[in-house]
Amino acid sequence: MSSSSSGKLAVGSRVRVKDGVTSPDFPEVSFAGWAATIIELSGKKPNQKFILEFDDAVIAAMPPNYLQKCEEQHLLYTMACLTAEQLEAA
Repeated sequence: MSSSSSGKLAVGSRVRVKDGVTSPDFPEVSFAGWAATIIELSGKKPNQKFILEFDDAVIAAMPPNYLQKCEEQHLLYTMACLTAEQLEAA
């Protein structure tokens, strides 16, 4: 996503994770196609990150091994932090 289109992403925006994107914590888990809502922004452009909360349907369909790994590491599986380049408007 170019920097001009990343300006359209804001808190409350519904997004979808682009193909080829994996979990920052567990690279073997694909986030491709997962739908979410941006709930917070972190940092400043061009290195801004987007804090996402995944949709209920995504959470219900998450791979069990991902849920287990998150629980073992005390991570919130319902959320993720990704860059504008990893997201597209839903």
